[in-house]
Amino acid sequence: MTDVFAPARLGPVELRNRIIKAATFEGATPDALVTDRLIEFHRRPARGGVGMTTVAYCAVSPEGRTDRHQIWMREEALPGLRRLTDAVHAEGAAVSAQIGHAGPVANAASNRLPALAPGRFPNPLGMRMTRAATVDDLARIVRAHASAARFAVEAGFDAVEIHFGHNYLVSSFLSPRLNRRRDSYGGSLANRARLALEVARAVRDEVGSRIAVTAKLNMDDGVPGGFWLDESVQVARWLEADGTVDALELTAGSSLLNPMYLFTGDAPVREFAAAFPQPVRAGIRAVGGAFLKSYPFQEAYLLDRARQFRAAVELPLILLGGITRLETMERAMAEGFQFVAMARALLREPDLPLRLRAGARSLCVHCNRCMPTIYRGTRCVLT
Repeated sequence: MTDVFAPARLGPVELRNRIIKAATFEGATPDALVTDRLIEFHRRPARGGVGMTTVAYCAVSPEGRTDRHQIWMREEALPGLRRLTDAVHAEGAAVSAQIGHAGPVANAASNRLPALAPGRFPNPLGMRMTRAATVDDLARIVRAHASAARFAVEAGFDAVEIHFGHNYLVSSFLSPRLNRRRDSYGGSLANRARLALEVARAVRDEVGSRIAVTAKLNMDDGVPGGFWLDESVQVARWLEADGTVDALELTAGSSLLNPMYLFTGDAPVREFAAAFPQPVRAGIRAVGGAFLKSYPFQEAYLLDRARQFRAAVELPLILLGGITRLETMERAMAEGFQFVAMARALLREPDLPLRLRAGARSLCVHCNRCMPTIYRGTRCVLT
């Protein structure tokens, strides 16, 4: 049996074990630049034993942020990012930068820039209409991904994770529900996947073998008419054939239309409402239950879907989704998954990998009350 705590290769990088801290928006960059709080956010799980921690979310352009407080990859951000990567490396862990473009998940009002999407439709996050991305916009965004990856190399990151999930821009193009275009980026799956493949190729061509390249790919959107498993498996095959990524991290859900489909467990409607001023607070309390749906939690809840990818591709796969027990990690390894990713459990116990190795159990109760804290600094509210 593969040892979860044995060193493992991810492309050109060797990780000290097979546990990755998944990207969790930290809410720690009020000026869109690295802060001491952000560095400590990632230093803690690095000290606590993860093989690699993932910085989220590093937008490739200003309008690609979910709001104006997020980092976007540029020269001004490099000194802080270098401090962050140095701090993580000093703890013995690797560090990845999640890069991407939020597309229709961007808050246009906060960014003061249009939210780009495959087409024009209402964006509830910014209470404005999205703007249909032109072919020139898409070419610029592909180049911006390459530029962001280059900045990641310069900042000392060991890997980049390209965001192809949650109905962010690339994911929205993959979705037949959101992408009704009639040009070369719409219609057939090959056309809807064009942007994903172009972005992955641009990033790989930019970084070569200097750092690892992974992609966070939606297996399904969790909404009627959205991207679904059969199409996602084919996109995974195309990415593998192109040789542009070293691993896929498999995810699900739509930040735009059904966010709880990714998280499962309790839906913290009241806590989300409390994070906003009136009258938004009252609105969330009134209709939030329709948007934040409850799904029963079970450990490794994405495993059944991920098995279909394991059967279809040889690419290394990163299993995500409520993984908190060593036995579950060992089962994932036994089924051919090369890595596991954790998020919420590490908010409560950044040293959970070391504790698991010593025989302890996770204290995370999957209440999801950490989710609304992203607006003032992501944390577990029970500690």
